[in-house]
Amino acid sequence: MIKVIGTCFAWVLCSCMLHAQKQDTIILKMDSSFIADFEKGKELPVKLLHAEPLYIDLIRDLGARKGEKEWNFGMGLTDNFQYDAYEALVEYEWAPINRLGFEVELPFSFYYNHSNGVHTDTLESINPGSRLKSLKLATQWTFLVSPKAKTSLAVGYIHQFLMPSFRDYDKTTMLSGHRFEPFVIAAKRWGSNFHTLLYTGPIFEKIKNSKTWNNGMQANFSLHYMLPGTRNFIGIESNAESFNKDFDLTLRPQMRLGITDNLLVGIVAGIPIERENQRLSSFIRLIYEPAEHNRKRGMKHH
Repeated sequence: MIKVIGTCFAWVLCSCMLHAQKQDTIILKMDSSFIADFEKGKELPVKLLHAEPLYIDLIRDLGARKGEKEWNFGMGLTDNFQYDAYEALVEYEWAPINRLGFEVELPFSFYYNHSNGVHTDTLESINPGSRLKSLKLATQWTFLVSPKAKTSLAVGYIHQFLMPSFRDYDKTTMLSGHRFEPFVIAAKRWGSNFHTLLYTGPIFEKIKNSKTWNNGMQANFSLHYMLPGTRNFIGIESNAESFNKDFDLTLRPQMRLGITDNLLVGIVAGIPIERENQRLSSFIRLIYEPAEHNRKRGMKHH
């Protein structure tokens, strides 16, 4: 899978280089028209075109418009030293009013042990246990959209109802704790094609029957180049988290490709920089936007 991702990245990178060398009048006009179509729509409030990171994604587009909705399906694999971690997620996001988004997500984790002669009981103590990780509810409000500065600012909140592992269902209650994640987002487009985004905020976690709180901080930064006249992009996302004095940093090269008018696919590779027990990882996100979503936005995908 890593080889396939590497080949795809090489192909998209070559395409980006060719596009960058062809910034003639026709390309610039096409790109300007595409951006104007996306941002203004038909009698809709202004909304800026931003590249959204694929691993730690947003609750809804910045500057979301009433009636927008989206389904996401994700699958990933992480190679740890003592076990493989497979992840899957299903999420639904929508905007009931302009600039306000909501999301419901079900993230799953499944684990496969590396035996290598290690006793089964030892592996069981190392393996976190396959589970429905949580019921994740989130909201996000874009409070600033500045066409002049090509900048959008938003605040949001994620609440996770934490779940125990499947093997512990008969030993404990279905709710093992809560995780609280307020956050802020700052996104800016530089010119027509380069995009930066910062997603950051504190993390508070309370495990059931524990008298102490687990605290941390996350900072996720992304840089993308969007191909002219499209929503396809190539870029990199960095995910940094400090939790209970343990610091983790992972770089995630990624790309997004439009398959049809309302279906996109995102491909992500994970390279750990500060993770003691993790090797490489991969993640694929399918993004489906119902047909009426495009009508609400006032355009079609390119």
